[in-house]
Amino acid sequence: MATRKESSSSPSAPMASTGGTLDSPVKQIQIEGLVVLKIIKHYQEEGQGSEVVQGVLLGLVVEDRLEITNCFPFPQHTEDDADFDEVQYQMEMMRSLRHVNIDHLHVGWYQSTFYGSFVSRALLDSQFSYQHAIEESVVLIYDPIKTAQGSLSLKAYRLTPKLMEICKEKDFTPEGLKKASVGFENMFEEVPIVIKNSHLISVLLWDLEDKSTVSDKHELLNLSSSNHLEKSLQLLMDRVDDLNQDIVKYNTYSRNLSKQQQQKHQYLQRRQQENVQRQSRGEPPLPEEDLTKLFKPPLPPPRMDTLLIAGQVNNYCQNVKEFTSQNLGKLFMAEALQGHN
Repeated sequence: MATRKESSSSPSAPMASTGGTLDSPVKQIQIEGLVVLKIIKHYQEEGQGSEVVQGVLLGLVVEDRLEITNCFPFPQHTEDDADFDEVQYQMEMMRSLRHVNIDHLHVGWYQSTFYGSFVSRALLDSQFSYQHAIEESVVLIYDPIKTAQGSLSLKAYRLTPKLMEICKEKDFTPEGLKKASVGFENMFEEVPIVIKNSHLISVLLWDLEDKSTVSDKHELLNLSSSNHLEKSLQLLMDRVDDLNQDIVKYNTYSRNLSKQQQQKHQYLQRRQQENVQRQSRGEPPLPEEDLTKLFKPPLPPPRMDTLLIAGQVNNYCQNVKEFTSQNLGKLFMAEALQGHN
C-alpha cells in the first residue's frame, strides 16, 4: 500500500518536522523519464556555467521504493525581489497540481552541479532539513558536464543515520564525530536509480534512435579530453589546498591545547609545593581557584567543514578516475583501429 507524506519544505526554509526513525526507508528510486527531461531542460534554460539550478521533486512512496513522478523548478529571483516567498510559491504550485490530479506530494529536491562540486555545507543543511521533516526525502544531483560527454549523470543521495544523529545533536566537535564514527566516506549514501518510461515513449525513443545520424553516434568516441580533465584537476587542487589549511588549523589547535595542559600541570605542581611549605610553617593552605578561568581552553576548529572538503576531494578523485578510465578505453580502441588499417 502506498505511503504518502506531504510538506512544503525547501532547501532554504523547511517546514516543521514530522520526526520518524533513522533506518533508511528507501532502497530504490524510480524516476519518470519526464522528470529527467524537465531537470535537463531547467538547466539548459536557466543554468549558465557554474550557476546552480534547483527544484522540487514530487511523487509517492510504495513500500521501500520512492517513485518520483513530477517536479517543478525554483524560480530565479534577484535581490530586488525581496518580497518573493519561496514557501508560498511551492504551496501554490502543489495546490495547482492537485487540482489537475497530478502527484503533488513532496519527496525531495534536485540540484545541478558543476564538475561534481556539490558536497557542501549548504547541501548538508538543506538535505538534513528535508530528511528530518520527510523521512523518505532524497536529493538528485544532475551533472550537465558529464551528460554532455555522452552518458546521463543523475545520482540520488541521502544522509546516513549516523550523520542525521550528529546533525540533530549539533555536536560537530572532533570528540563527537569520533564517538559517532562519522567520516567523509560514510556521510552520504547513494540510492540506486531506475528510469521508467511508458510503452508509447519507449516506442518513440526507438523511432528517434533509428532516425539519428551516424555522425552523432561517433561523437562518443571523441578523444579530446584535455579541457575536462584540466578543469577537474584544477578544482581538485583547490580543494586539497583548502583541506591542507584546515589541517594546519587543527595542528595549531592541538599544539596550543597541549601547551596549555603543560602550563596547567606546572601550575598545579607549584601550588602543591607552596601548600606543603605553608603547612610546614603552620600556615593555612592557599584557597582553591577555578582553573577554567585561569586556563581557558582554546576553541577547536569546526571539523564538519573539513569532512565536507575531504568528501568533495574524494568525489573529484572518483570523477577523474571514471573519466580517465573511459578515455583509456577509447585510446586502446583507436590504437587497435589504426593498427587494423
